[in-house]
Amino acid sequence: MTLTYFTETFGFRATWNPELILLTFLIGLAYFSLTGPLRQTFQDSTPVTRKQKTFFTLGLLGFYFSMGSPLNVAGHFLFSAHMLQQSLLYLVMPLLLLAGTPSWLIRSLFYRRGLKLFMRIASHPIPAILMFNALFSFYHMPVILDLAMNNLALHNLIHLLLLVAAILMWMPVVAPIPEIHRLSELQKLAYIFANGVLITPACALIIFSATPLYTTYVDGPSMLCAPFFSTPIDKSMFAVPLLPLEDQRLGGIVMKLMQELTYGVVLAYIFSTWYRKEKNQEEDGLLTP
Repeated sequence: MTLTYFTETFGFRATWNPELILLTFLIGLAYFSLTGPLRQTFQDSTPVTRKQKTFFTLGLLGFYFSMGSPLNVAGHFLFSAHMLQQSLLYLVMPLLLLAGTPSWLIRSLFYRRGLKLFMRIASHPIPAILMFNALFSFYHMPVILDLAMNNLALHNLIHLLLLVAAILMWMPVVAPIPEIHRLSELQKLAYIFANGVLITPACALIIFSATPLYTTYVDGPSMLCAPFFSTPIDKSMFAVPLLPLEDQRLGGIVMKLMQELTYGVVLAYIFSTWYRKEKNQEEDGLLTP
């Protein structure tokens, strides 16, 4: 299926979501303004590196691609497309955004009066890891997912809650500020490993189910829920190339592979950082008279 097919079948607004293009642009404009011309208004601010800017830009592009591109439309008809969207939106995108946000900006935005207590509790490793994995598993209960795919308000609310939970889940690993960096490298490795374990039951249930779990992906959705609007759908207007059970199993595999790949990259980075730190300490000890 081509992009032209999506646009002609569902219309430009549903396929490309111009409202989300505008929102993505405004977030990018705010980021580059706050880290550029307005940086001096923040206490203890330092220049943002090119790597950080690249990470944040990739995160924004991932956000739009997940929610505003034809992938969002396909996710209403193909469970595998939905799970690719979920993995990009909640595993990859928050990681990139946090990696691209300087510590002084994170502190100014999140650790303000009225938010400090919430952030200290919600970004603690145990609540953060449990909240994200519980919400993700809850969302993929058949009755909840089927309802959300046909209700714009619920659809947007769940995405918002999961997005906040995903950012909080990544903060103990990525956010470079003392208020959050409670974990040593070894503890971070255990934290990422635990994340992989907690998400496995939901993926296993989806992959090994003997029957399709979701009515939406058997009969087709009645509404197309985009971030800012929903529209009725003729269920025959999208030719699904996979049988529902095959699509469901592929979706579970996609999610598990994306999770393993993302967590694997982060584990490798943390381990290499830890190794270099330990090696430098040993060399310093040898050189000390």
